[in-house]
Amino acid sequence: MIQGQHLIAGCWVAAATTFASKPIQGPAHRFAVGTPDHVDAAVKAAEEAFWSYGYSGRAARAAFLNRIADEIDARGEAITEIGCQETGLPEARLVGERGRTVGQLRLFASHIEAGAYLDRRYDAAQPDRTPLPRPDLRLIQRPVGPVAVFGASNFPLAFSVAGGDTASALAAGCPVVVKGHPAHPGTGEIMAQAIEAAIVALDLPAGLFSLIQADGTEVGAALAQHPLIKAVGFTGSLAGGRALFDLCARRPEPIPFFGELGSINPMFVMPAALAARGPEIARGWAGSLTMGAGQFCTNPGLAILPEGPEAEAFTVAARETLAAVAAQNMLTEGIASAYREGVARFRDKPGIKSLFVAESGSRSAAPSLFSVDAETWLADGDLAEEVFGPLGLLVRVETPEEMRRIAQGLQGQLTCTLQMDAADTQAAKQLMPILERKAGRLLANGFPTGVEVCDTMVHGGPYPASTNFGATSVGTMAIRRFLRPVCYQNMPIDLLPEDLAEA
Repeated sequence: MIQGQHLIAGCWVAAATTFASKPIQGPAHRFAVGTPDHVDAAVKAAEEAFWSYGYSGRAARAAFLNRIADEIDARGEAITEIGCQETGLPEARLVGERGRTVGQLRLFASHIEAGAYLDRRYDAAQPDRTPLPRPDLRLIQRPVGPVAVFGASNFPLAFSVAGGDTASALAAGCPVVVKGHPAHPGTGEIMAQAIEAAIVALDLPAGLFSLIQADGTEVGAALAQHPLIKAVGFTGSLAGGRALFDLCARRPEPIPFFGELGSINPMFVMPAALAARGPEIARGWAGSLTMGAGQFCTNPGLAILPEGPEAEAFTVAARETLAAVAAQNMLTEGIASAYREGVARFRDKPGIKSLFVAESGSRSAAPSLFSVDAETWLADGDLAEEVFGPLGLLVRVETPEEMRRIAQGLQGQLTCTLQMDAADTQAAKQLMPILERKAGRLLANGFPTGVEVCDTMVHGGPYPASTNFGATSVGTMAIRRFLRPVCYQNMPIDLLPEDLAEA
């Protein structure tokens, strides 16, 4: 089923240069390397498709999303097989992620059919108003045009070829060009086959979707700079995301770059909760920290807790739990290498206490646990840099004021968590105004790994968690990223968009 080619406007296209996949098990395959010419052909086809798809009805777009979900499910076994080979993720994880992927496609389908996302508004004309009459004014959200999507390394299904960015752009009415991630190109190709099958079955324009494979930066740069691309969706590293963000901003026509870049997702353990159930919280935190080898953007890498005997009991429970976790496969050798470098950086820093460090392999990661006092944390900004993997850092504070200072000094986060009991309410109230300014999602007595796909979810936050604090990459509000408001003044009904004329 693997051709190793690009899908460009309904045609499978080879290339003069190829790269080899690096599966953790099973056979390697060769894949075509994209070029700016491939990008240009795909984007021009997407622009042509927009003239019909961008003005199609919501029911037709919903049917397309549902058909993609059907086609993905029909290829479920093949997706799981090659996904396990390429990423080393367990079968249960990939089956669950496929369920999430098709689930969000179906959720978006039902959401756009309901129509509330269009935010339709109407101010009736007031011709007799003095001193000036008011015209007839109507507003609706309209699709922006072709969207570029970058596949993510850590979610080969839910954040990649047919993942949330693609689903939300298609739901909005925008054709998509995907730059596949080289960590799982075979998985990406089968997902592209599913989308292609849906396009053919529903007789939609072939340029509605394209997949271009690459193992370098040239394709990504060409996509971000192509004048017909109107927005970009990205999930990945801060360095890669920032480089693309800057390219989008420097264009003659700057475009929005919706990048989800990373987070250390701090957890604040309040005194009463620590005293009542510190070891229980520690075990839950360690489990969340090591889930999926710590390769989640919501991985809770930082725990802040009051100094004292209860903190020591928390530390012991966390260390014992982490020591029982074996090394786990990482998605790529590069990610594994970066994790080892991060562990070494923490181990070598003055003022940092190593509590537990296990040996990691060339493509695996074992848990690590470090501890630091508040003053050392506040004095060393490098400690706030994300280490992608199962590394946890405990920051022990002497006073509530130190805890507030740590909260105030945080950069933007995807999540912030409060572990609290009723007796902690007043102290938590002092933190809440700070945390609201720091993160897109606030949790109480839970752990941030596991992002529900629903109407209310916000998966984003102030920079550097994401490049647009007003957006989310998960949940139905993600569709709004690829829409813009248009106001129609005194426009004849026959010239209005169908969705607005009906309203």
